Amino acid sequence: MPDGFWWLWTSTLVNRTGAFVLTFLSLYLTQELGYSAWYAGLVIALHGLGGVAGSPLGGMLTDRWGRRPTMIAGHLGTATGAAALAVVTSAVAVAVVVLLMGVTMQSVRPAIGATIADLVPEHERRRAYALNYWALNLGFAIAALGGGAAIVFGYRTLFLVEAAATVLCAVIVFLRLPETRPAVPAAAKGADAGAPLPKVSLVEVLRDGPFRTLVLLNLFVCLIFTAPWVGLPLTMAGEGLEPSAYGMVIAVNGVVIVGFQLLVNKITERRSPAALLTVSSLLFAAGTGATALAGTPLVFAATVVVWTLGEMVHVPTNAAATARLAPEHARGRYQGVMGMSWALSGFLAPILAGWIVDGPGPDVLWMACGVIGVIAAIGYATLLRRVLAEAEGAEGAGGSEGAGDAAVAEGASADPVATVAVAVAPVPAPETGGRKVSG
Repeated sequence: MPDGFWWLWTSTLVNRTGAFVLTFLSLYLTQELGYSAWYAGLVIALHGLGGVAGSPLGGMLTDRWGRRPTMIAGHLGTATGAAALAVVTSAVAVAVVVLLMGVTMQSVRPAIGATIADLVPEHERRRAYALNYWALNLGFAIAALGGGAAIVFGYRTLFLVEAAATVLCAVIVFLRLPETRPAVPAAAKGADAGAPLPKVSLVEVLRDGPFRTLVLLNLFVCLIFTAPWVGLPLTMAGEGLEPSAYGMVIAVNGVVIVGFQLLVNKITERRSPAALLTVSSLLFAAGTGATALAGTPLVFAATVVVWTLGEMVHVPTNAAATARLAPEHARGRYQGVMGMSWALSGFLAPILAGWIVDGPGPDVLWMACGVIGVIAAIGYATLLRRVLAEAEGAEGAGGSEGAGDAAVAEGASADPVATVAVAVAPVPAPETGGRKVSG
């Protein structure tokens, strides 16, 4: 992997290790500020809503402004929001700050995804996205442990720590990452040097049929992936289990990812993208659907293992497929639209899951998740198999050229500032209310 990738990986690890705001926001609002659980849920949903706007905004800025300035601005904006939460207490002010944090946090994701695609040759990209996602989860686990120990210092202290960690991310990007935005799109190489760059708007991205299908199917998977973070504690409480049991069960997700993500990537790295996305959707369907049959912590934990395996396969494969379908000069916008599907699920899933559990009941929620997962699997297998295979073949044929471009971006930028200074989830994943949402 290029050196620039490892600095980006380090930035992701630092960012997630200091991710305390969303992990403890609901507790802070209800226990320290005395707001209702309904208000806390609304604020967390506003964060997801901000992400819906922030992702395409970040994608546009990534392509127009550049990868580095978009990441630096997004990190500094998020740090400002985290610091502000240590000061503001009114209901309106907290809601506004969290909404804006949703915008700034999610705006960084397209720039990270595009930078990985710029730096890493195509045949290594899936591994690169898997490594970045592993760093995200490792940092998330450290933050959960560190936050539990630091809780004695107060929530506001944790928010200030996140602000400092996020500023450090901006510093890493400023000092160590180059600007990797391509100067000339691949399609224009050999053409008139004075020709204007092709214009790619959000509408034009959505007119890309195969990519639009990939985004829609990813939205289905994201809804399934996000549902357990709201529905599982409610379901376990309905079975008479203590909150501590839920804590142990959901911790299995992070343990499995940190322990086995690299192994899973090794096993899957040469497999067909459409086949992997199909299998991951079926794992999500099986894991969430089986939750309707669970009644003990051990069985609940087993269902988490199953859908976690789906997560480990899906996230890097989907990120690599997004990079594969995106034109070189529009990688930011494509990553932004894909990130929007993650953010939209972070807004919709908590509302839908809570409504279904309170209404028809948790069994209906889990059966619906199973059905949606199967539908997504059928979609990947029938609608995208040929498209992704053709794109992979085309990228592979140009792999040596792509590697050369990455090398140029790594060490020979024409920008003197970028040469002095050469953040993952997929995407991301961002977090929503303590839940990981990858973009």
